[in-house]
Amino acid sequence: MPPLATGVTLIATTRRDNAFLVDGDDGFTLVDVGWAKAPGVLLAAVDERGRKPGDIKRIVLTHAHPDHVKGAAELRRRTGARILIHEADAGWLEAGRVPKGGRSGAWGHFLDGMPALQWKPVTPDALLTDDELIEGSDGLRVVHTPGHTPGHIVLVHEPSRSVLVGDALFNRGGLEIGPAAMAADPSTRASSLTRIPHHATAVGFAHGAPLTGTGVEGFHEFVRRLSSGE
Repeated sequence: MPPLATGVTLIATTRRDNAFLVDGDDGFTLVDVGWAKAPGVLLAAVDERGRKPGDIKRIVLTHAHPDHVKGAAELRRRTGARILIHEADAGWLEAGRVPKGGRSGAWGHFLDGMPALQWKPVTPDALLTDDELIEGSDGLRVVHTPGHTPGHIVLVHEPSRSVLVGDALFNRGGLEIGPAAMAADPSTRASSLTRIPHHATAVGFAHGAPLTGTGVEGFHEFVRRLSSGE
């Protein structure tokens, strides 16, 4: 389990998907879950640290897409953790699927109609809002970054100055913003990225390798160029 920064650990739930375990005031905060098999991987990672499932106190979802939430109901059952999501994505989480029109392209609409990409409906325990400091998380602050979904959020871990960007950006062989067809409102994605703090010293992606050190400078430059239309 490689550390992204002090107090923030990356857990690869598949070869393509990452979650993050954040040391908190009262236990762990888990950022994103993953597919249906992810709970077993995540709990094994907790066990490796000599901790128990119940030490995961809250699950923060960056957005309601299946590769981030499909294991959420099972993980809550096994840990008792509270589930938090931005208020604009709460209805999707409760519906158990991305709604019709929830993505901008025909390919996205097709995928969302597949039963394999739907999930057990989950009622969140709390709704997040922009700039909220999540209680008990030891300094995770919510930055609302709509576009990929209406309620997509980036999380800033203030003690370590690390940023968990969810699907706002990907780092799969290089930085990219992802296919427009898979986003709810592609036109707002670039402007949302400008809300990510410029002081970040580590960046964790839900999909792709993290960036630290000089790699973070390239991240900030990519965001600058994207938001300016270069």
